Amino acid sequence: ENRGEKDGGQESGHKENGGQEDPGVTPRTFTLAECDAAAALLRDSGVLAYPTEAVFGLGCDPHDPAAFARIFALKRRPATQGVLLIGADFEQVRQYIDFARVPDAVLADVRASWPGPHTWIFPRSAQVPAWIAGAHEGIALRVTAHAPAAALCRAFGGALVSTSANPHGQPPARSAQAVSDYFGDALDGVLDAPLGGLDRPSLIRDALTGALVRG
Repeated sequence: ENRGEKDGGQESGHKENGGQEDPGVTPRTFTLAECDAAAALLRDSGVLAYPTEAVFGLGCDPHDPAAFARIFALKRRPATQGVLLIGADFEQVRQYIDFARVPDAVLADVRASWPGPHTWIFPRSAQVPAWIAGAHEGIALRVTAHAPAAALCRAFGGALVSTSANPHGQPPARSAQAVSDYFGDALDGVLDAPLGGLDRPSLIRDALTGALVRG
C-alpha cells in the first residue's frame, strides 16, 4: 500500500499524524531499483530511512525545514544538536563549505579520503540552513562510497540529511524491519537495501585541526 496517497490519487510524501508512530503499520518500502520513487518522496517533503555504511539513517531534503522538523520529532532529539549531510560526490557537498577558511592542503587531504566512511566538519558557507547546523559553528559532510546511499543522493540530485534512525537514547536501526519497529507509519518510507558492513558509524573529524569529534 502506498501510504503517501490522498483521496483522489494525489500523492503526498509526508504523513499528517504529527510524527506519532504506529508500530503496527509499516512505512512504504522501496527497493534499490525504486530509488527514483524514493527520491521523489524526498522532494515532496518526505522523510525516508535509508542504509548507510553501518546503520540506517533518516534523511530528508536539507533545505526543507518542515521535513527536517519531522526528523527530530521522530527521534525525540533536540534540534540544536544538528546533523550531517551526505552526498554522492564532491559537487553535491561543495556549496556548504566556506572555502575562504579552508587551506588548500586541508581540502586536498579531505578529498583524498572521499568517497569513503569519513565525515569532516568544515567551516560552513551561507548555503547551510541554520537548522542543519543547530548550535554548531561548522557543518559535517561526507561523500559516501556506500552504493545504495550514493544512488539515493544521485536520484535526489543533491546532498541529503543523514542522522541515525532511532529514537533518542535507543540503538540505531540496522535493518528495515528495525526501522519499521521504531517508527511505524509515522515514517514516510524506507529504502530496503544492504548496509555497508561497518561495525559502527563513520568517524567525524574537524577538517581544519584533524581532531576526532566522534570515534
